[in-house]
Amino acid sequence: MSYLNTLLFGIYPYIALAVLFIGTWARYDHGQFTWKAHSSQMLRKKNMVMASVLFHVGVLVIFFGHLVGLLTPHAFYEPFMTPGTKQVMAIVVGGIAGVMAIIGGGMLAWRRLTDPRVKASSTFADNMIIVILVIQLALGLFTILPTMGHLDGGTMLKFSAWAQGIFTLQGGVADYIADVHWIYKTHIFLGLTIFVLFPFTRLVHMLSVPVEYFGRKYQVVRKRA
Repeated sequence: MSYLNTLLFGIYPYIALAVLFIGTWARYDHGQFTWKAHSSQMLRKKNMVMASVLFHVGVLVIFFGHLVGLLTPHAFYEPFMTPGTKQVMAIVVGGIAGVMAIIGGGMLAWRRLTDPRVKASSTFADNMIIVILVIQLALGLFTILPTMGHLDGGTMLKFSAWAQGIFTLQGGVADYIADVHWIYKTHIFLGLTIFVLFPFTRLVHMLSVPVEYFGRKYQVVRKRA
């Protein structure tokens, strides 16, 4: 089990990050025409806006919450916030964002898998990634259950030490989370797997911010004579 823990949380993170960065660069360099979200809004618009807003807002809050929460050293917030307080904030904010995202994601997944027009235009990768994201969101919400049993922030410090150790190339980082609940480990493993899948799916559109849209020239549209 020690070897498996090292493999999944000490070695696999570097494989996942390597595939994420190299694969994304290669796709942008060689397949820019495929770099898009493949929007299906024109095919079936019913409930699309509400589902999309709930999903995207929820996911963005969760993503940046994880990014800041895991990669910010404890010394930065120690003077004004205890680990326990930070953990409670993560539960409240992450819980609300998680519920929003899973409702929106569930609606989008159901629409993609059951609507004939949308289903006909969807690829295997499209169906797979939305289902995986919904499962990951559900796992994230389930982690609240064991977290409620220890609100001192100790487990959160383990995750922060693990994540920061990965990015600073420390040895033996998998030991930080060797004894945490299996729900946490499953959530982390699936998150790393999403990194692996990222360059090969529509998720790449996350990196495209339409900045030029705000400075574009006006288009003059006239009716046919």
